[in-house]
Amino acid sequence: MIDPLVLLAFIPAAIALNLTPGADMMFCLGQGLRHGPRAAAAASAGISAGAMVHVALAGLGLGALVAQVPWLFDVIRWVGVAYLLWLAVQALRAGPPHAGHAAVSGRPFRDGMIVNLTNPKVILFVLAFVPQFVDPAGPVLAQFLLLGAVLAAGGFLVNALVGAFAGGLGRRLAQSAGFARALGWISAAVFAGLAIRLAAMQRT
Repeated sequence: MIDPLVLLAFIPAAIALNLTPGADMMFCLGQGLRHGPRAAAAASAGISAGAMVHVALAGLGLGALVAQVPWLFDVIRWVGVAYLLWLAVQALRAGPPHAGHAAVSGRPFRDGMIVNLTNPKVILFVLAFVPQFVDPAGPVLAQFLLLGAVLAAGGFLVNALVGAFAGGLGRRLAQSAGFARALGWISAAVFAGLAIRLAAMQRT
């Protein structure tokens, strides 16, 4: 379905992109720091699931609608801003971190997926990057999904590892009441910073 040489060229490019710090990585870092490695892995899985939705939309040609209709881009962007600000408020209101609770509840997965889906830059990025490796003579949607799966799998591993590292640090320091309070402010700052970054985005 995909030329092995094309796939070999795509994999290192995808890994390089996954290693570039961005909103997804920062979100998983905040989840790991606040709730532990399991929550970071769940958030990373949610982000990867959201990425696959973007890839499927791009493969179906629906992504072109987002790229061409400015008001739709803005609607999605401001929904994402509002959700990130809501997460910031929740981080300030939360009590001391509990490493296992959030991962069991499924909230990190849901939050990660929503954060990814409400970032319209992701689908525009997919439209700019993935088609370079797609053969239009072949099954386009299937190629998009396969390449997207490679991109999502790499992103899951990188973001989960970043969050796990932060989660280990958070567990060691969580015994301090002062650190627990500071952690709420740090997590809120991460979410608010992501909201500001998303709000400041310009459609390209």
